[in-house]
Amino acid sequence: MRYAHTEASSTPEAAVPHLSVCVCTYKRPDLLKRLLLHLGEQETGGLFTYSIVVVDNDEARSAEATTAEAGAMLPVAVRYDVEARRSIALARNRAVANASGEFVALIDDDEFPAPDWLLTLFRTCAQHGVDGVLGPVIRHFDQTPPAWFQKSNIYDRRVNPTGMVVKWKEARTGNVLAKAQVMAGEIPFRPEFRAGEDQDFFWRKIAEGFVFIWCAEAIVYETIPPARWKRMYVLRKAALQGATAAQHPGFGAISIAKAIVAVPLYTLCLPFTLLLGQHRFMELLVKIADHSGKLVRAMGMDPVREEYVSGVSEGAGAELERKKSVPGLDGAGLPAGLEK
Repeated sequence: MRYAHTEASSTPEAAVPHLSVCVCTYKRPDLLKRLLLHLGEQETGGLFTYSIVVVDNDEARSAEATTAEAGAMLPVAVRYDVEARRSIALARNRAVANASGEFVALIDDDEFPAPDWLLTLFRTCAQHGVDGVLGPVIRHFDQTPPAWFQKSNIYDRRVNPTGMVVKWKEARTGNVLAKAQVMAGEIPFRPEFRAGEDQDFFWRKIAEGFVFIWCAEAIVYETIPPARWKRMYVLRKAALQGATAAQHPGFGAISIAKAIVAVPLYTLCLPFTLLLGQHRFMELLVKIADHSGKLVRAMGMDPVREEYVSGVSEGAGAELERKKSVPGLDGAGLPAGLEK
């Protein structure tokens, strides 16, 4: 099920390396189109050529028309494929399998890059002689979020200095350029992880001896739609992330002990954080949800009982979220005004 809609406008020279930009998508047509158009504007400095791979994780092929429409406007080749099994790990694996060239870049469908994104990643990788480079992901809002959310650090990731070695716990695949050999061998992303498969990937690759560094100047922006401002959405996501961390081989007695101490301690501190503002209250509540997810998973239970999937509905622009249950996070314990 492969579809190549456009061809590169020029023939690359043999000495110039080629990059494949891999995108996985699920029912986000508007955001996907914006991403593809930004990818078509990437600067290369004559140092490389690149193409785009789009893998649709919807068996109904809902992204095919958007990919074709945007691809017709781009100066680079676009390849479309489908991974019918619902799994971000399997979708990423299919994208990598469709990639060609010496480098693979990864970016999410709800993101869009700065014009010099690829060029900055490529130059940094070459200058430092490393196996891969990660860049910062900055929050972006198409609509103005509530004041408490803007003040909070929710979805706000630290920007590390250029040249700093990446630690696997901070690694994500929303802004990455890696040499193709990093993806070689066994399947890159393990499907047993519903979330956190990217951290697992980097944990294994770093253990194998591959070196990744940060590049603060290679910026991409992540669109945060209104549905992701909802407090229960944020807490469910934190619980899932905690449960995912508990699946990691490095999770053991010490991690469980930390979570056992953290949950009651943070809970006692909750009333006092309200004096500092709703944003501080929510930041601490996220930590409680994360540690609770770890403990629930350590006991052999699943804190998020259904697959965690979200998309953006066309037209309304509102994010769709499949219903799921998180024990202890039903909103009943939130103060007035914080239930949604």
